[in-house]
Amino acid sequence: MHILLAAGAFNSLTQRVHAELRDRGHSVAVELVLPGTSLTEAVERHRPDLVLAPMLKTAIPREVYSAHTCLIVHPGPVGDRGPSSLDWALTENATRWGVTVLQAGEEMDAGDVWATADCPLPPVAKSDAYRGEIADAALSAVLTAVDRFASGTYAPQQQRTGRARPYLRQELRRIDWEHDSTERVVRALRAADSQPGVLDELLGAPWFLHGGHPEDALRGRPGELLATRAGAICRATTDGAVWIPELRARRTPGGPAPVKLPATLALGDRLPPLPELPAPPYDADADEGPRTWSDIIYRERGGAGFLTFSFPGGAMSTDHCRRLLAAYREACTRPVSLLVLGGGRDFFSNGIHLGVIEASADPAEESWANINAMDDLVEAVLTTTDRFVVAALGGNAAAGGAMLALAADEVWCRTGVVLNPHYRLMGLYGSEYWTYTLPRRTGTGVAERLTADALPISAESARRLGLVDRTIDCGPQAFADETARLAVRVADSPAVRSRIAGKKARRDADESVRPLAAYREAELARMRETFLDPQAPYHALRRAFVRKEPPERTPAHLARTVPGRRTAPLPVRRPGVTGPAEQDRAPGPAGC
Repeated sequence: MHILLAAGAFNSLTQRVHAELRDRGHSVAVELVLPGTSLTEAVERHRPDLVLAPMLKTAIPREVYSAHTCLIVHPGPVGDRGPSSLDWALTENATRWGVTVLQAGEEMDAGDVWATADCPLPPVAKSDAYRGEIADAALSAVLTAVDRFASGTYAPQQQRTGRARPYLRQELRRIDWEHDSTERVVRALRAADSQPGVLDELLGAPWFLHGGHPEDALRGRPGELLATRAGAICRATTDGAVWIPELRARRTPGGPAPVKLPATLALGDRLPPLPELPAPPYDADADEGPRTWSDIIYRERGGAGFLTFSFPGGAMSTDHCRRLLAAYREACTRPVSLLVLGGGRDFFSNGIHLGVIEASADPAEESWANINAMDDLVEAVLTTTDRFVVAALGGNAAAGGAMLALAADEVWCRTGVVLNPHYRLMGLYGSEYWTYTLPRRTGTGVAERLTADALPISAESARRLGLVDRTIDCGPQAFADETARLAVRVADSPAVRSRIAGKKARRDADESVRPLAAYREAELARMRETFLDPQAPYHALRRAFVRKEPPERTPAHLARTVPGRRTAPLPVRRPGVTGPAEQDRAPGPAGC
């Protein structure tokens, strides 16, 4: 079928639906529903068999839904209605939730039901759950609905009852620092992440608080700032404290939209002198890791080491990169044969931190510092020849973050992950040694197509293309344990020793043909030229991205119809998977 995706933005769920529908042979196009644009005209132009809205905040016009079947993806169970469905679920501490695919009609979220899927709702941030359990359930429901529509025989079920809940306003999200417990504060912060944040008063100014993690040990007067760590601030509650990684200033009338930033950077000179408390160091004899927040954690299990990192939105600033590089070098001193990089449930990495760059006094120079710090990290991974390195992607990766993963010896990927291995949409040539790592995995022709098309690809397509070595079929919450189980098996297998032995020889052979430094120099020359040119599109594109400025029209690469993919396995381009017989499916049911 030819399916038109109508969306308010090409967000993570829309990207996943786009990629997975193409994997199943459907042709797909996207129309962004923007101010001043006409969905009616777009539908007339595309003439789709089906209109599908994975993420849409406005109503579909009557002239569209009366002439075409239009299916809406609502992030709530049958009968749940309103614009803040997932926010309410987290606020009310729901442990299970669901997604409904319903037909557009006169009343929002009240149309006939084509499919539904339920899922667990773990105690994580809203954006994390949305990209994880909710996206898994949504994809399941969407594929069911599309198949039912294609059959031509299915009759959607009428909704008999429903509860419309209002938009969750800031006055309902407000934190009372004098009376609210840590659990209540964390719940409020998680329900507002990453948008709209929780509006609060801090150091004499209004701020939106983004992200929240409980702290067990620190105590203070409720509302008091206690410490900093890795750009985050720790604030006391009535019975403990919370770490808040990011802040966003309140928009002033007529001013540009403020940028979300690491909390200490956003506060700047307002921040009083506070102790910078590093996370407790790794203890190999401890039964479990430290019970406090840290964005970088190292642990060991059997013969495998695990360097887990989690940066808000997957963005990696100069500081993030340098701290992760230091942690990586420290991990490489440990007596393990296999090192897993990543393994968390949300974003792996999306590359350089455009928000920090935009907020800097000199964005060009900060861009240069950030890309060099990313390159230093990638180079360290590429030149590790005394152990086997695995990049474990439990969440999405894009641009330089995708190339960071490709620096590893193998890439393991949760089946729900979406990859965007390209830079073009930000007006950049790219670095992170992508001109070395991408073609050696996919071949030159496929590498050129991926970077030029600038479209998302699913984990399974990435595996067929050679970008991913192993997919792990499990829910987001199970990914870390599944990765650990598999890593320990691989670390203890004889095969991993032979792979390590061959690494240095292959690296030396590649170096003799063309040194890594030559790839870096050529890439950075292109990047430096862009950074220093104030008229380069990168600067306007970066500004629009971090300030959430919508485009004037649907970008051409999305509006064009993309045919369904070939789904037969491609020729193997990479060495076989390391370890015992493949066992990628998690035991028991998947997460959703």
